[in-house]
Amino acid sequence: MNGVRKGYVRPLDLRHGSVDMTHGSGGRAMAQLIEELFARHLGNRFLGQGNDGAVMPMPPGRLVMSTDGHVVSPLFFPGGDIGCLSINGTINDVAVLGATPLYLAAGFILEEGLPLADLARIVESMARAASAAGVPVVTGDTKVVQRGAGDGVYITTTGVGVVADGDDFSGDRARPGDQVIVSGSIGEHGMAIMAQRESLGFSASIVSDTAALHGLIAAMRASGAAIRTLRDPTRGGVATTLNEIARQSGVGMMLQESALPVQTEVAAACEFLGLDPLYVANEGKLLAIVAPEDAARLLAAMRAHPLARRAALIGSVHADEHHFVQMTTTFGGRRIVDWLTGEQLPRIC
Repeated sequence: MNGVRKGYVRPLDLRHGSVDMTHGSGGRAMAQLIEELFARHLGNRFLGQGNDGAVMPMPPGRLVMSTDGHVVSPLFFPGGDIGCLSINGTINDVAVLGATPLYLAAGFILEEGLPLADLARIVESMARAASAAGVPVVTGDTKVVQRGAGDGVYITTTGVGVVADGDDFSGDRARPGDQVIVSGSIGEHGMAIMAQRESLGFSASIVSDTAALHGLIAAMRASGAAIRTLRDPTRGGVATTLNEIARQSGVGMMLQESALPVQTEVAAACEFLGLDPLYVANEGKLLAIVAPEDAARLLAAMRAHPLARRAALIGSVHADEHHFVQMTTTFGGRRIVDWLTGEQLPRIC
């Protein structure tokens, strides 16, 4: 009809088109979306198997798996977007358990009306992040919901990795005397999201720190330092993450406010908004609990890596039956650094 040969399918209009319900129907339109967008950018020999799952080889060791849902708003923000965030965040969740990340799976919930140009931008970002990390997306799923039933796009990613026998970075291994190290300045991701969301016109731009940390962790392990625990302080920030570790390990912690690395712009934004940087989300930082005799060695190894130039020793672990995390302030007093109460910054990752 109209000069179009039978069976011809018009290519996706990635400039002006939008997601519609047929893209989640399981039919030709969905197959076209997968082929022309997802497979084009994320394609690899495992995804290319074309099945409902992927068959992959596994090296020796113990299996590690983590899954995470991403509902960040806005979808695009200074320093990143929901695409690279979904890749990096899941890689980090696997890596802080001491594992080498191997494979990723991705599930997309798309809202009817989402511009295909935005979806393409997100998928391209995921592809760049996965390629840079050397961790392929090997399988996935796509669903479409009616207009108004979503918020553009939600992404769930699952990561699989392998950890060598004998390695254990669980949160229950901190011991009195251990030292607490953070890999860099804190609060950048949360403040980048908030500044973008609320159109706050700060004189200096705050950029998200989203990054895959498995390369940094490999360098830390190569130092030979006795690392007890690793954790990435995302939602709830450094404060909540340290409270989790203190409870798991049955210890207390004492932080030094003067040692906390915080960018001037982040500190100013937090003060303006009445927020504490200790509770603001990070997406490219980690916390390490290390044996006291190895703290200097680990810190030096971290500072030699591009993702941890501003790594700092921020506190220590001590015996405390109440499992309190406390902080010595710059004025010489002490205060409790409690768990985050409520939702400080919703839709942050």
